[in-house]
Amino acid sequence: MRIAMLGLGSMNGAILSGFLASGVSADDVVATSRSAASARARAAEHGVTVLAEEDDAEANRRAAAEADVVFLGVKPHGIVALCTEIRDALRPEAVVVSVAAAVDLQMMQDALRAGQPVIRSMPNTPLSVGLGVVGLVPGAHVTADQTDRVKGLLGACGAVHVIDEAQIDALTGISGSGPAYAFHLAEHMAAAGVELGLDPALAADLAARTVQGAGTMLVENHISGAADAAALRRAVCSPNGTTERAIGQLDSHGVPEAVVAAVKASADRAAEMTAQLREQV
Repeated sequence: MRIAMLGLGSMNGAILSGFLASGVSADDVVATSRSAASARARAAEHGVTVLAEEDDAEANRRAAAEADVVFLGVKPHGIVALCTEIRDALRPEAVVVSVAAAVDLQMMQDALRAGQPVIRSMPNTPLSVGLGVVGLVPGAHVTADQTDRVKGLLGACGAVHVIDEAQIDALTGISGSGPAYAFHLAEHMAAAGVELGLDPALAADLAARTVQGAGTMLVENHISGAADAAALRRAVCSPNGTTERAIGQLDSHGVPEAVVAAVKASADRAAEMTAQLREQV
């Protein structure tokens, strides 16, 4: 299977790292980057062919021309223009997958040739370490086999969920933006440790490994059905113990409400961006 990665920003870069780690051959991937310097750096980093738009105005079209699956990894405001650019270069059966927030299926379908298979996705950056989450929204011209092909590719890097487009903003709020919530928590756990006298490197290691371990426990219990997040939390909250006291502080400072507000804010912003992009098309 030939894969084209048009743009190697943080998300497409994470997906590419996940692909290669899962066993996809570097020989089956061609990518593009705007500058020649970036192209050289990314080619050295990943071991794949990276074409520079700075050197070759046809770079995106040439990368897409032979691909079975084309991942669009530019900023949301550039997705429609990129679809228009590669439209005539794509093979009719090539599946175009956008990893950008806010760009809906209709915008991409209108910019591509009639009948071109298009999938809207919302991945997150832990794909780069094989622990990502991806929401997939297949367009009207995508077959079940094509959906399975893309799902299989991304499934090697994490969990893939096929959803309706109406659900993608909610998914964005939870898993798309979610890694930042965990990083934010770890950042402030470490800062608290420093305030209590720990060496900064030790505090950062304690926080990072604690978040990692808790996440692994949560996933394993979720998959097995043994316990959910609330049950795991209760299990470590001994009556009148240290953890119960800590959770009480989080609750009294409004952390549960803040988390819900954060997820909703992310989802609302995704919807706002979609509306703004529709006005620009």
